[in-house]
Amino acid sequence: MTALFYTFIYEPILSVLVFIYRDISFGDLGLAIIILTILVRIVLFPIFYKSAKDQTVMQKLQPKAKEIQNKYKTNKEEQAKVLMALYKENKFNPLSGFLFLLIQLPIFIALFGVFSHELSNPAFDSVMFFGFINLGERSVVIAIIAAALQYIQGKMMVSSTKPAIGTVSQTNQADRTASQIARAGSMMTIVAPAITLVFLFNLPSALGVYWGTSTAFSVIQQIYINKKINKEKK
Repeated sequence: MTALFYTFIYEPILSVLVFIYRDISFGDLGLAIIILTILVRIVLFPIFYKSAKDQTVMQKLQPKAKEIQNKYKTNKEEQAKVLMALYKENKFNPLSGFLFLLIQLPIFIALFGVFSHELSNPAFDSVMFFGFINLGERSVVIAIIAAALQYIQGKMMVSSTKPAIGTVSQTNQADRTASQIARAGSMMTIVAPAITLVFLFNLPSALGVYWGTSTAFSVIQQIYINKKINKEKK
């Protein structure tokens, strides 16, 4: 399994990075990482898009799902039946996130390994980004930018669910559930970027460049998803 991973995922990604570094990015490794990240996101766009859209839809459905769980808490069979009907009506597959994770995980591991361990590869004459950021060392600036982009993405996802929360039910229980979910979502928009900041601050800034670029791509993708979902709702 390890040999297959290196042969078909890790080494091809490294080879593409070297090619971009030598022939496209003018010997700037940071720019090469940005281009590689964009290429990976374009190739995996259908998977990322479906996963992000399902996550947004799931957040919209959480208050209604919680209401169903409370209503049928003594009848698990009926609860599952009603939940599946809700998911089917909204074209949501609760297992899709797990399947997408399985597909994406090997590529993420390979990218992480390449950016963590290949900076000393002789193929790279320099590990500088724009001539003043050493990608082999940690960078507070890169970590902050990546965390800020993740905060923006989180705020966009939370804001896209607000209309649905207000229209789920007029019952006090549903209102409380919606309020709790909204607070949890708002909390995560702060907690996740904070974790990202601490995580990237202690790693080579090459990983921060990759993370920030990938998140920026996700922000643009989330804008498109929000517009499409609002259009479908109208």
